Amino acid sequence: MQKTQCLVIGSGPAGLSAAIYTARAGMETLVAGCEPKIAGDYDIDNYFGFPETISGRELIERGVKQAQRFGARIACERVLAVHMTETGGFHCVTDKEEIEAEAIVIAAGVNRVRPGIANIGDYDGKGVSYCVSCDGFFYRARKVVVVGEGNYAANQALELTNFTSDVVIYTQGKEPAMDERFAASLAEAGIIVSTAKIVRLSGQPAMTGATLEDGTEIAAEGLFVAMGQASALDFAKTLGVATRGAFIEADHEQKTNVPGVFAAGDCVGHFMQISVAVGEGAKAGRAAIAHVKERAGKDAK
Repeated sequence: MQKTQCLVIGSGPAGLSAAIYTARAGMETLVAGCEPKIAGDYDIDNYFGFPETISGRELIERGVKQAQRFGARIACERVLAVHMTETGGFHCVTDKEEIEAEAIVIAAGVNRVRPGIANIGDYDGKGVSYCVSCDGFFYRARKVVVVGEGNYAANQALELTNFTSDVVIYTQGKEPAMDERFAASLAEAGIIVSTAKIVRLSGQPAMTGATLEDGTEIAAEGLFVAMGQASALDFAKTLGVATRGAFIEADHEQKTNVPGVFAAGDCVGHFMQISVAVGEGAKAGRAAIAHVKERAGKDAK
């Protein structure tokens, strides 16, 4: 079990900026994330202090080196789930390890992938969910499906076995992309992975079934969306963080409504520019430092 004082989810400008502040303040800092969207070869001309053009890739590489210089650990890991512990800390599961943290900075951008089901919106809250930790309890002993192709979907399906033994994963026509560890866990739990594609949901007043692309009808009372990688919004819902639409609610200090959870960058839905993300990351880092120090002071009493 890896332990850190501050876990930063996301290795883009906001996440690295937060890490620079927390690590420079002497806090154990772990940044979890792989290849942020900005890390491409496109040109950036409007970032302060660079009269010459700089590529997104080079800017991120510089940010990584700066965070590492102050002691931050940068790990190319996909965060799959984050849960609050009884002590007010956080337990995080990645595709490589488990982590305990005292503070969380969510800086994972916005990247939720939709599953391509025609009438999925009609069943939001009526069988369709994006959060096993939030809603799994309501599907005890029921037949449920998870849509997704990767480790995130596998982790969600395995979490569902705490409530029901009748779980099937549908990859929506994509090739399964679970690593060997998760594939073995799914097999051990008896969870089938199908490459079939769900195209429509049915049932009134709530979901009772679904239609596959080949016309086959299947019975299912719940559908959990876990396409691609876990998004900032997925973490927010699991932790009980307030949201507005697709974005996380954070105050002027980047604090959310959950103590110890901070958010910065595109996931808070402000002006989506690198300069804004860097500033929000700095504020989130400062707030995380104050939170960890406050916890340490309480523990010392």
